[in-house]
Amino acid sequence: MRRPAFYSRSPRTPLEAAADDGTPEAPGTPADAAAAAPAATAPKARWQPGRRSLALLLAVVVGASATAIATWPRQNIRQYTQKDIDAAVLRTLQTATLPSPYAKAAEIIRPSVVRVVGYGPEKKTPEAQTQKQGRNMAKGKAPDADEAAPGEVERGVGTGVVIVDKGIILTNLHVVAGAEKIKVTFADGLEAPAVITGVQPENDLAVLQAQKLPDDLIPATMRSTADLQSGDMVAAVGFPFGIGPSVSGGVVSGLKRSFRSPEGKQELGNLIQFDAAANPGNSGGPLINMNGEVLGIVTAILNPTQQRTFIGIGFAVPIENAASAAGSPPF
Repeated sequence: MRRPAFYSRSPRTPLEAAADDGTPEAPGTPADAAAAAPAATAPKARWQPGRRSLALLLAVVVGASATAIATWPRQNIRQYTQKDIDAAVLRTLQTATLPSPYAKAAEIIRPSVVRVVGYGPEKKTPEAQTQKQGRNMAKGKAPDADEAAPGEVERGVGTGVVIVDKGIILTNLHVVAGAEKIKVTFADGLEAPAVITGVQPENDLAVLQAQKLPDDLIPATMRSTADLQSGDMVAAVGFPFGIGPSVSGGVVSGLKRSFRSPEGKQELGNLIQFDAAANPGNSGGPLINMNGEVLGIVTAILNPTQQRTFIGIGFAVPIENAASAAGSPPF
């Protein structure tokens, strides 16, 4: 009789089964054919005992981790009150050294301030002589030393402020009046010739155009004086006796003041009176608020004597008048 095919319930192969029986089977027997039959079909994937344990362990670990994360206690986030914030600010103010308002304002305006020098026939006025002597003494030179190049006489040193990035500069007319040559020095050290493009004698103002400009020229921001009050903090930035840029701080001490020049040749009106120190060389420089905005152009100091030095009162032309000299009223 034909022997029926036998399928083992064990995962062992026919050869392993034959080995267990102790009877090796010769190739080509019907048992070989029977054993080859299940091999011809793709066996189903089965979990082996070792893999099953590993998978179970991984499932347990993942489940435990998810549970731990979900039930992990959240950190208590403190809700800060206004009292806590005030205490922190007070502690900072008591332990940290903060820059003064004058220092911050000066840093803002500094890139826009220029040194202005006029060359030409030497002036014999007391103011010109005092300014020259002060410049030389500040630099350790004899009072009568001449710093100008051969054939040139430095007849006036003052200050200017850039109001348009095209190189338009405001200064005092008396700084450049009569000069045959004008030179300006920018904040980055660049020196450039300049020419007068406009004047406003009634306010002692002159507008200059620099012939060469720095790569990044920053113009000053101008601020209306409509809300300016006595007691407001101000700073004067310039080159007193050619030294600078120098900064002096004070307050507005009066508004709508008048000033007559010592020679009595001119009277200026609607001036800002201030008590920040100013000396010859500050003329034409900016008077600024604590935001670094230009309120006026320093133009004169009160001198009841012939010493021509600051004794406590200076005057500035309001920026409204100064900007109109450049043909562009800002307000």
